[in-house]
Order: sequence, then structure tokens, then C-alpha cells
Amino acid sequence: MNKITTGTLYQEKKDEFSLEIVIGEEFLRQRTITTYDIFRPGLALAGYTGYFLSDRILIVGETETVYLKTLTKKLKDKRIATVMSFGAPCLIVTKGLDIDKKFIEQAKHRKIPILRTSMSTTPFIHKLSAYLDYKLAPTKYVQGTLVDIYGVGVLFIGKPGTGKSECAMDLIERGHRFVADDLVKIVKRGNTLIGSGAEKSDRLRHHIEIRGVGIINIFRIFGVKSVRLRKRIEVVVELILWDETKGEYERIGLEKKVKKILDVKIPRIVIPLTPGKNVSVIAEVIAMNYLLELRGINPAKEYDIELKRVLSEKEMSDVYYNEHIE
Repeated sequence: MNKITTGTLYQEKKDEFSLEIVIGEEFLRQRTITTYDIFRPGLALAGYTGYFLSDRILIVGETETVYLKTLTKKLKDKRIATVMSFGAPCLIVTKGLDIDKKFIEQAKHRKIPILRTSMSTTPFIHKLSAYLDYKLAPTKYVQGTLVDIYGVGVLFIGKPGTGKSECAMDLIERGHRFVADDLVKIVKRGNTLIGSGAEKSDRLRHHIEIRGVGIINIFRIFGVKSVRLRKRIEVVVELILWDETKGEYERIGLEKKVKKILDVKIPRIVIPLTPGKNVSVIAEVIAMNYLLELRGINPAKEYDIELKRVLSEKEMSDVYYNEHIE
């Protein structure tokens, strides 16, 4: 399970979310966030705590603030103390509202940081949830090369030395777009896998290693049209040496193999390698065939149906041409 600290949220989004630290800067690194869901404690402040989700960020907006003003001081302090007693990664007050002293008192006591934003509550919640959804999404790193071929994200995998990077170079030369090489970061969003480079620095992106040549910069050589930052992974192509296939590869295309990545099934195609085989052209055909299948066109099935129809006929008439007509 992925998690981030409240300090990471503040450092990465303090400018975009207009965040300020009200209290508890020393607690920011101690509190962790494990879910992208948030919790508005309106019902809890009204007295019902049977469904209190303490692992979520607390958001106090104008509704909660106005409601607290309707309570007596004794009751208000009691309700705030109850809410804060469950704990939370942090409490964020929206619209730049003033914070009740009891929240501050309880936050100090329970080591819960309090942040404030000038943003309105609903837009802030949408942005915060989207950010946390991305940061906390299931993530995996895979050794391979990711290329955008005709808009289809093709992930090349295989043992070192099978030519993944060289195939990517050939595809880039043919006008396709490079995403990542060597180590591909895969993030699961819903039922979709998004691949990108694993580099933390922009200056390390868009580099590829070619054996015998070294490290080259795709962006500088081929230009901005040859690269992209991330791409949905739709097909996995596994490159394998011919001697290692043991005949385990598809000849017709009726049997579809899949590869599970983060519990998402992705079509998997095994390409046995032989000297002189043009893998980049095959990869283009794979991408185009995938686009056809998305439109309900399956050449392998159509061929199989027609072949069975022809073979089922009692007599097969020969076609005879007595002159050249082509």
C-alpha cells in the first residue's frame, strides 16, 4: 500500500493549493496519508461518531464553522475534542476561515498538524482527491521499453540483449514516440495502466542505452515530436530468443495470451527472434491489428471462419485462367 506524509503534501502542493501551516510543522513528517478519500466531520460535530474514518484528512469548511457557532461553548468544545480524539493525518480549513481555539488546543495535544487554504471547499476537495489518487495509486517498476506506436502504448519486455532498445530506436526513426527505456514506472488508475520513465529528474528523461554506442538523448536528436512523458499501456510484446521459445508462440492468433500487471490483464504477444527479423515492422503491425480489434475486426477469427466454411463444402472448384488477366 502506498502512502505519503502530510509533509510531502504540503511541500508539493503548498503553492498550487495556497496552503499555510497554522500549527504543527514539526508533526508534518510524522503523519501519513494512506487514502485519497477525505472526511468532512459535520455529522461527527453534530454528535454521531459511529462512522468516523480516522485515516482520512479532515476538511473543515464554512458549513462546519457556521454550525459550531450555533452550539454552546461547553458543547462545542466537547464535540471538537471528540472529533480530534480519533486522530487524522491532518486537518485542513478552507476559504481562509478562522480556526476555533479548541481545534488548535486539541491539535497540539494530539500532534495533528493544521493547514489552511484560501480555496473554496468543493474545488479544493476535487483537486486534493485527484492529487492523492495519483500519489497513492498502486505502482510497479518493470524492466522494459515503452513506445507509443500509432497511439497504442506498446511495452517491450524480455531478457537483456534481446534488442528492446534497438527496436525502440528503429520505431522512433519511423516516426513513433518514445516514452521510457530500461525501467518503466507503471501506475494503476482505475483499470488502466499508465507507463512513464522512472527518472525523478527531467534532465534524465528521454535517454536510451544502445549497446556499443552508449547513452543517447532522444529528445535532442529527434526533437519534441519523438517523445512523450507518459502513455497508457495497451499491449505487451515479449522478445524471446528462438532457441528459448520451445515452440510456445502463436501461429494463427486465435489464442490470446495476457500478462497481469497490478492485477490488470494486458494482451501479451511473444515474438521469437531470429537473425534478420524486422521486429519494428512487426511491432507496427501488432499496434495496427490491436486498433482493428478495438473496432470489432479480428482477421484471425474471420480467416478461421472462412476456412472452415470452404473446407465444409463437398466439392472445391478450381479456378483456371487460360490467359494472363492481372
